[in-house]
Amino acid sequence: MTFPLYGNLFSNLPDAAENEVFEDLLTHKHFRIERIISTGQATPPGQWFDQDDDEWVALLRGAADIIFEGDAQPQHLEPGDFLYIPARRRHRVEWTDPLQPTIWLAIRFRPLSPSSAQEAS
Repeated sequence: MTFPLYGNLFSNLPDAAENEVFEDLLTHKHFRIERIISTGQATPPGQWFDQDDDEWVALLRGAADIIFEGDAQPQHLEPGDFLYIPARRRHRVEWTDPLQPTIWLAIRFRPLSPSSAQEAS
């Protein structure tokens, strides 16, 4: 096996002062788990993420605002909050805490069927 069998999500934090850092923790043919570290980064104005995969993300440390296209207000996330983002649901990161690392745990997987997505909400 080439992935770490043991680790700590809060240790060995890379410097994310200039750019967000994406680290694969576990990849599998059906899913990918990654740690994302942000320090003040946001999606550039006018740009939207439009992903092929579904994503479930949990905020472990720091704070962030995510907005979905068409929504009037962003969803504010604090430690312990999680969010399910269906494939093709356009969204953007409006803000991450510039004073401390924001640590995300993201699980990306092939899209759920429409009925499964409703069950997940």
